[in-house]
Amino acid sequence: MSGDTPALLVANVGHRFGARAALDDVSMRVENGRFTALLGPNGAGKTTLFSVITRLYNNQSGRVAIFGHGLDREPSRALARLGVVFQARTLDTDLTVEQNLLYHASLHGIPRKAAKIRIGELLDRVGLADRRGDKVRTLSGGQSRRIEIARSLVHRPDLLLLDEPTVGLDLESRAGIVAIVRALVREEGLSVLWATHIFEEIRPEDDAVVLHLGRIVARGTAGTIAQGSESLEEAFRRLVAERGRQAA
Repeated sequence: MSGDTPALLVANVGHRFGARAALDDVSMRVENGRFTALLGPNGAGKTTLFSVITRLYNNQSGRVAIFGHGLDREPSRALARLGVVFQARTLDTDLTVEQNLLYHASLHGIPRKAAKIRIGELLDRVGLADRRGDKVRTLSGGQSRRIEIARSLVHRPDLLLLDEPTVGLDLESRAGIVAIVRALVREEGLSVLWATHIFEEIRPEDDAVVLHLGRIVARGTAGTIAQGSESLEEAFRRLVAERGRQAA
């Protein structure tokens, strides 16, 4: 694969729900080994875009490719490289941590012995090795999120998508989850698309894309999207207001 091939390419993607355009000519990239922030208010289209990338929805126009493998022509090869943490909680609370992860491993065809070894590695990575035999219902919200991150990595993906992964968590839990994901980028070269509206999670050097009303309104590093002495949050509010006026 060419070194110029991005981890994720979204090219001119559109998706409608009846008369409403949830995504309108959306194009963006996630580069290899980069942490990319997808910023947008509620209703901007972030979750719809994630649904298209993960093939929960078929995009009605445009193209999506993961490491050069198009979802239209090579969906299995594309999705094999992808791990996802959805906004909605999806663990089975009546099963133990290990049972949840083993079930996910079986869906990827990973033999049980190899899966157990991998699960041990991942639980160490997210700091929850001591909760392996505990039922998920006994975990805190932040701990459950850590297990969802571990689950998304069981099959060793190269691209990780996280949709508002820290919403509803306390400050300490949020910081811990951000730190885990950034360590994966730094130490393992994982490519990450992190959808959020929490600006404190984003660093100036991160790649960033601002999505509003289904359209990309800015892209670049977080530090360059802001103008002059603006903070990223101030730049975001300016861009959203400008897009709102254009739409009106």
